[in-house]
Amino acid sequence: MGRLLRGQKQPIEMKFLKTQALSFLLLGAIVAVMPACKKKEGCTDPAASNYDPDAEDNCCCEYATPSDKVVIDQPIASNTTWTADRKYLIKGFVEVEAGATLTIEAGTKIFGDKASKGTLIINRGAQLVAIGTAASPIVFTSNEAPGDRAPGDWGGVIVCGKAPVNLPGGIGVVEGGVDAVFGGTDAADNSGTMQYVRIEYPGIAFTPNNEINGLTLAGVGSGTTIDHVQVSYSGDDSFEWFGGTVNCKHLVAFAGLDDDFDMDNGYSGKLQFCVALRDPAQADVSGSNGLEHDNDASGSAATPYTTPVLSNISIYGPQATPSTTINSNFKRSNHLRRNTHSRVFNSVFAGFPVGLLVDGSACEANADAGELKVKDCVYSAMGTLTAVASGSTWDITAWFNANGNTSYTDNAQLGVNDAFNLSAPDFTLAGGSPLASGASFSDSDLNDPFLSNVSYKGAFGSDNWTAAWANWTPQNTTY
Repeated sequence: MGRLLRGQKQPIEMKFLKTQALSFLLLGAIVAVMPACKKKEGCTDPAASNYDPDAEDNCCCEYATPSDKVVIDQPIASNTTWTADRKYLIKGFVEVEAGATLTIEAGTKIFGDKASKGTLIINRGAQLVAIGTAASPIVFTSNEAPGDRAPGDWGGVIVCGKAPVNLPGGIGVVEGGVDAVFGGTDAADNSGTMQYVRIEYPGIAFTPNNEINGLTLAGVGSGTTIDHVQVSYSGDDSFEWFGGTVNCKHLVAFAGLDDDFDMDNGYSGKLQFCVALRDPAQADVSGSNGLEHDNDASGSAATPYTTPVLSNISIYGPQATPSTTINSNFKRSNHLRRNTHSRVFNSVFAGFPVGLLVDGSACEANADAGELKVKDCVYSAMGTLTAVASGSTWDITAWFNANGNTSYTDNAQLGVNDAFNLSAPDFTLAGGSPLASGASFSDSDLNDPFLSNVSYKGAFGSDNWTAAWANWTPQNTTY
């Protein structure tokens, strides 16, 4: 795109320029007049026709054809709306600053830039209002072309709130190279709403144990709404909670590299109707689990404890059948460790090398005291059903059986229609499924209005709540 020369006077030609600009707008292009370059300025965008690798400050980029995406590479400091008639490209770490609300219309498509590790960060005191519909979900996805997309193509979405965490001083800094702060004292803090949202090909590991996940919820409060969110092909965890109290329903973790639902630092919210499906070829060198729960990194007694309440979760691991070849980095459907106080009810776990690992003496003591619970759950086709830390003599088998848990040797015994289909899964129950009944909500941890009292175990009965809005083949989708 050309630019006006300094000193050029165009009283007659201006009408022509306005007409030309209007034509570009009708074609969906964005016309911008670039400022004149200073001594050390030049175009630093490799995609531009006048790219200058020696330039120090970006200025005056010219493009052969107008871009069809609005580039977002600056902080958002005031209320802003992204509309469905445009596409957006996030470059670098884009922060929504305290006091500002970013509203995203249903049907909007947002792309993450690969080279700059595009990441959207909602800071404490800011809000994200991203309300899609089943017919028009909001999509965050890779900016790479169909067929070339891969886990870790961009950063992901990070939401930071003011709810309690168990870090020193009650405050933490988000991992992954991001300086965003999270935590506080407001358990009911409201960071906005995410409904009918897809997040595809996110998740970057900058260094070991220093990653951006698909959706990171850090110190997010219970005033926030998270419902109908799918994370697909994340290069790290699909979902991770660092403290906070936010409640979530209808989450989908699809073909992530590391853990599906990771919880740390005093997270105490509730989850219901969440499903994970693993790609047997993709797992992380750190060891990939369905649930991975810690009180904190050292397993200390720091409070608030990690005390999530999970009900009606379904995690379908890599081992669909005994003959399925799986990545050797897959580990456990549940890894409960480092003094976590997790409570898991009415859930279904299938096809992992290990079913349930209660890891460490602190977790064993929590289980004996009724502070760590796994009740009325079903485990299927596990290489090893239950496990404890090396050298432990704790009787996990007796504890497992005493809490109403059951197991099957074959995934077909679950009576789920087509749970392991990687391109078109059907998680609903077939006629006669043993999962259709037997759920119990008698435990005091389940006495909460957020939780729906249903008869079935796992995330699905007869209603396929992923229909219309979820996408199981994002590699081939043209946006």
